[in-house]
Amino acid sequence: FRFCDDLMKRENYTIITEFTFQGFSSFHEHQMTLFVVFLKLYILTLAGNVIIVTIIRMDRHLHTPMYFFLSMLSTSETVYTLVILPRMLSSLVGRSQSISLAGCATQMFFFVTFGITNCFLLTAMGYDRYVAICNPLRYTIIMNKRVCLQLVGGACSIGLVVAVTQVSAVFRLPFCATKVAHFFCDIRPVMKLSCIDITVNEILTLIISVLVLVVPMGLIFISYVLIISTILKIASAEGRKKAFATCASHLTVVIVHYGCASIAYLKPKSENTRDEDQLISVTYTVITPLLNPVVYTLRNKEVRDALYRAICRKHS
Repeated sequence: FRFCDDLMKRENYTIITEFTFQGFSSFHEHQMTLFVVFLKLYILTLAGNVIIVTIIRMDRHLHTPMYFFLSMLSTSETVYTLVILPRMLSSLVGRSQSISLAGCATQMFFFVTFGITNCFLLTAMGYDRYVAICNPLRYTIIMNKRVCLQLVGGACSIGLVVAVTQVSAVFRLPFCATKVAHFFCDIRPVMKLSCIDITVNEILTLIISVLVLVVPMGLIFISYVLIISTILKIASAEGRKKAFATCASHLTVVIVHYGCASIAYLKPKSENTRDEDQLISVTYTVITPLLNPVVYTLRNKEVRDALYRAICRKHS
């Protein structure tokens, strides 16, 4: 009988060819409202990030390491949202909520790749601010083009390696259930569909989450401790204000980005309800990518001036 039971389970493993997203089924009456809100946020995110990348490429005043990293972050955020939001929007207006296993694995791969790339790009930006403020005389020597490309290449490489490791581990599992309690193929909701014990996978996910969240956060924290101690030694109040201003935009994005990601991936697995988990996911998949262009255009004088110069050139 045990043999027959195992055989039946093995047959069940091969039956699953696609998953179905539960999406925002708890908010069924408000799905059209959610669609309109998310569509507007998505358009603003795409437009904002495209404008930032274009302005940085066009304006020679912004051809500095800080804005090079910002353009890379905006590009990464744009692809990150393209992986998740179009499918989420189509499901809100009644389109099919199913996705093939291959499609789910692909979505998870790109989500993890660009999510982790963003974490390490923010770390690179923190290092750039540290060198600019704590070692200004050697800034152009230390942050040369080769170093900037190596930092971006390193961020992308870590994202790819972690994504391959994580997705391979998840999709080696046998699946018995098909309903993903989420609006995209996130790691934990997909793992929960497995027929077997997933403790090893959960430990792997926790270890990876700690490495890609706590380590970069620690490096950024150290950078800002050194930055603040250097700023406080500046004699003039105007000089201190100017130094803090160059870090304010980056620090705002870091706090929101790492705050949301930490709540999502470092909390105990059963602490929140599905609705609370989805709310957190909306924050880091919809709100955080929009934060980049908003913060860097509203709070950053150099970007505002570059945007103004581009508008003036167009009308002249």
